[in-house]
Amino acid sequence: MTVATALIAEDEPLLAMALQAELARAWPALQVLRTVGDGASAVQAALELAPQVLFFDIRMPGLSGLDAALELAELWPPAHAPHQPFPALVFVTAYDQYAVQAFEAQAMDYLLKPVQAARLQKTMSKLQQALIEPARTAPETIANPVTDATLEATLHQLRGLLEHNARVTGNGMSTPPALPRLQVLQASVGQQIHMVAVSEVLVFEAADKYLRVLTADREYLLRTPLKDLLTQLDPDEFWQIHRGTVVRASAIAVVHRDDAGKLSLTLRERHDKLPVSRLYAHRFKAM
Repeated sequence: MTVATALIAEDEPLLAMALQAELARAWPALQVLRTVGDGASAVQAALELAPQVLFFDIRMPGLSGLDAALELAELWPPAHAPHQPFPALVFVTAYDQYAVQAFEAQAMDYLLKPVQAARLQKTMSKLQQALIEPARTAPETIANPVTDATLEATLHQLRGLLEHNARVTGNGMSTPPALPRLQVLQASVGQQIHMVAVSEVLVFEAADKYLRVLTADREYLLRTPLKDLLTQLDPDEFWQIHRGTVVRASAIAVVHRDDAGKLSLTLRERHDKLPVSRLYAHRFKAM
């Protein structure tokens, strides 16, 4: 039986042990390379070990399971470099009907806590089908047949989860209708409050506890989180290019692709070079 490899990210040791025991019963050939307890360690371990399957708890200290998956997708080596294809991703979550609906809508695999043997078996069957069965019909390939098309599909699913989260409150209820489009920002500068027209803004960029607001010739700092502003910005006018960066689409001058395939852009009225994450690179597929 072909051996597959996995990484478990779960911050509760007893639950991690229970999941590993259930995995051993459901798929004896699945080798758990390591168990970690937080999102940052999950990213580091996945890059180091290149497992074929990831089991990420949604709620972990620091980076959530979703945040860790997004960061890992961004850091994963490019297709033309010597590397392991992007792992199959399974989220583990406490029961939440809205989270489950989101996973199902994006065709994203998930396990509910406590993990049930019957549900786990379905996940194992899906993983075996994806990771092992194709290799039997193409013995010249490596054991893990998942290509970087899997990374693109995973990014598409993760974008869907982010959009779902943006539409749903903590109580699982749909958010109220979108607020009126923001016209003016109030930015404190010393003892003054500057009124900044949104029509002049080129970039919103999250920076620590602040939000940098860049116009053609000025920079302002706001304490308002970027996610709170996004609902008041016109998505056709302002494009998100990174988890912490939104730019005015009409201000983009050139989009660059480096030798590793990573994108960045420059603006017409500023010299800043802004990275474009893989999550939002689909906006520039015409390149």
